[in-house]
Amino acid sequence: MTLYTAIGKYEFRADPFHCDCTGKLFMGHLGNHMLNAADFHANDRDFGIRYLQTINKAWVLSRLAIEMERMPEIYERFYVESWIESSMRFFTNRSFRVVGMDGQVYGYGKSIWAMIDTETRQPCNLLDIKDGELAKWELKEELNPIGKLTRVMMSNEAELAKSMETGYHDVDINGHINSVKYIEHAMDLWETDWHCEHRLKRVDVAYVAEGHRGDRLNLYREQTGEMEFCIRICRENGDELCRTKMVFEK
Repeated sequence: MTLYTAIGKYEFRADPFHCDCTGKLFMGHLGNHMLNAADFHANDRDFGIRYLQTINKAWVLSRLAIEMERMPEIYERFYVESWIESSMRFFTNRSFRVVGMDGQVYGYGKSIWAMIDTETRQPCNLLDIKDGELAKWELKEELNPIGKLTRVMMSNEAELAKSMETGYHDVDINGHINSVKYIEHAMDLWETDWHCEHRLKRVDVAYVAEGHRGDRLNLYREQTGEMEFCIRICRENGDELCRTKMVFEK
């Protein structure tokens, strides 16, 4: 029998087809690795997808922030660690730490999750799942320097930067647009030359509503600082799906 601790540690590799023009891992793929680590951690402790599917429940990502001092490079192996910071009635806070094989910390992630009933799409009380067993995995130590996640603020002056239609590869097992796809679509607003000269240091995403295959999306962009941009992603009818803030550095 495997004895698990509060922190899960999972090994990944920066494969060539997951790296950008600078030879470093795409932020989107790092986001996917974090979500995989969250899934591995939850499944190992029996509150992941495998168990939730038996009771018609699913985890839904509400907020995500990733801040990196450096990105894994091509062929580099690295770890993503994950743990639960806190759990409340309708939300749980989960942290991530990206660590090199030599122990060097590359960066952190922080996320907020809710749980829904897959039949009614209504939120569920987390404290009802296995009599609140989720709380026993909480790690109260402040190991993550990313502070409390705040709102992504935008004005009404944001300009329409792109319109697009979502397709087959945007949708995940839950039948809605995958959380990381919004990051990738937002990053596509800049040309390759920009990404070769600028590094995405931090990304914050606030998820508002579910998107589905075939949705026509409008992406609005606003510069809110010297190297800071906010993007609002809406359906063509104006319904907002998410907002993201991206901070770059040269």
